[in-house]
Parts: sequence; C-alpha cells; structure tokens
Amino acid sequence: MSREKTIQLRKSVKPFETTDKKASVIQILNTIPPFFLLWVLAYMSLSVSVWLTVGLSVIAAGFLVRTFIIFHDCTHGSFFKNKKANDTLGTITGIMTLFPYEKWKREHSIHHATSGNLDKRGTGDIWVMTVEEYRAATPLQKFGYRLYRNPIVMFGFGPLYLFLVSGRFNRKDAKPKERRNTWFINIAVVVLYTATALLVGWQAFLLIQGIIMFVGGMLGIWLFYVQHQFEDSYFEDESEWDYVKAAVDGSSYYKLPLVLQWVTGNIGYHHVHHLAPRVPNYKLEEAHESVEPLQKATTITLKTSLESLRFKLFDEANKRFITFRELKTSAPARTRAALGEAMSRPKPDARKS
Repeated sequence: MSREKTIQLRKSVKPFETTDKKASVIQILNTIPPFFLLWVLAYMSLSVSVWLTVGLSVIAAGFLVRTFIIFHDCTHGSFFKNKKANDTLGTITGIMTLFPYEKWKREHSIHHATSGNLDKRGTGDIWVMTVEEYRAATPLQKFGYRLYRNPIVMFGFGPLYLFLVSGRFNRKDAKPKERRNTWFINIAVVVLYTATALLVGWQAFLLIQGIIMFVGGMLGIWLFYVQHQFEDSYFEDESEWDYVKAAVDGSSYYKLPLVLQWVTGNIGYHHVHHLAPRVPNYKLEEAHESVEPLQKATTITLKTSLESLRFKLFDEANKRFITFRELKTSAPARTRAALGEAMSRPKPDARKS
C-alpha cells in the first residue's frame, strides 16, 4: 500500500469517528440492565433447577462481554464525546468486568501503537515468539512458551490470572491517578461482592458469579486471541513496521452470526477498530461496509477461527504463523546474524497479555 493510499484510507474512516449520544445510551440500556436482570433470574432459578441457573449465567456472561465492549470504547474515548463521561462509565463497567480502567487504558493504547511490531511486543498483547527466537530459547523458556500457548492454560487459567492477579495490581511506575483508580475499583469490587454474597449466600454467589466471570473471561481472551493470530497475520521489525498495514493486515474481520456480533459489540470488525480506534463500536460495521479497501481484510468465520489454535510461532522468513509440528520440518535459522538479531529484541512480558 502506497503512502498516498494509506493516507486516503485513514481519511475515509475519519467520518465515522463521531459519537452518537442516543446510540450510546441505547447500548447502555440494552446491555447493563439486562445483565443484572439475568443475574437475579439466575438466582431465583436455583429453586427450580441448578442447570437452569447455569444456562442463565452463561447468557449473562454474554452480556458481560458486551459490557466490556462499552468499557473498551470508554478507554478509547469513543463512547461519549465528553471525557469525564467516558472515565466515569469506564470505571463503573471496570468494576463490573473486574478490569482497572486507567491501567487497562494505558496498556491497551500501547497495544494499538505496537501491534505487529516485533521489536515492541510485550504490553497488552498475546505472547508471540518467532521461529528463530524459539530455536534459540532455553529448554525452560520453550516449556514456558508451550505452556502459555496451550489452550487449556490460555483459556482455562487465563481468566483467573486476569481477574485475580493482573487486574488487581499496579505497575511499579504507575502514576498516582492510575493507582487511585485501580484501588478504588478493587475496594468497590470487594464491597459489592461481599454485600451480594451476604444477601444471596456464598454458595449461590460463587456459582452464578463464578460462571459469569469465567465464561465471560474465556470468551474475551478468545476474541482478543483470534483477531490477531491467523495464518498470514502481520508482523514486522520496527524498520519495516507500518501502522495502517498492521491494522488492516494484522487484524482480522471475524464474521460472526448476527446474535454473536451483537453480543460482542461488533468487535469482529477488528481491522476497522485498529485503523481508527475512535470509531465507536456501533459504527464499525458501517465503516467496514462504506470503505471498500477495508472489505479486503482477512475474513475468518467461527469454523475457520478454530484453526488459529494450531498456530504457535511466527515464521519471519515466510511471513506466516506455523505449528510446532511444522517447526520440525522447516529449515533451520537462516543466519547467525539473524539469530543474534532475534535474541537481541526485548523479551515480551507474558504477564501483560
């Protein structure tokens, strides 16, 4: 893509970077109240059938994912025009989703600024190793990476780590505003959870809220994973990296059934979101349909997205993801110089994914 086309593409999306107060309010009303209603119904259904409770809790988890999309838009300042309104709603939905608003906003902005950049990995993204980095790694590092990329670990233990560890603590050099916001959300969560548990009983609370948070967290990690981990995704060294190419070529269009598209707040149009983060979620589809070049982004479906579970390492030589099995049959590291370059890159911090 030439520089002229790149500039024109960003200009084409610009008109969609406007908030619609009415649309935002409607989204709040059709997302947050139904979530709490489903929670109450799940509790009431315990007297009927525990399986009905489980089913309602799973549905509520879908609304939690949709609540997270509102939280996500607030971190980009795209849900409301007013910054204070975004920060207030972002903090409220941060309490609901167990994510610290200011901390997540900072890390996610870094993710957008570095997505697909091999020299700036490690903040707010999925841990990706290149073929050469993996070959040069120690046995312990290889074991850790294989463990991290194991679906059971990533989607099974991942939600627990995000909610109980990663989201509860500030980085050492966090600014006072970020620290205060994290601790405010932590205290609010403790108070809210304790009050609810005392009201409905610890067993009922753990069953319902546990299912909601685990399923919601698992779905959230899956969405984040699959939107960048497809076979011909975009990764380049700093010298070759381009923001627009990283957005359009390194983010997928996850074509979902309409119900799931609604539940996930159109985040399947991830290529549009990465190109223009200020486009609110309810305008992502319109931007995709209106700007023809965006329709050429890599399209994945529910069926084809499952293939991404196989991809483990990025092959810089062939510009694609490969499996561990393919690694055994691929050519060894190209040159000692390339190997040295790979090992000299900053090591990603898997804890920040």
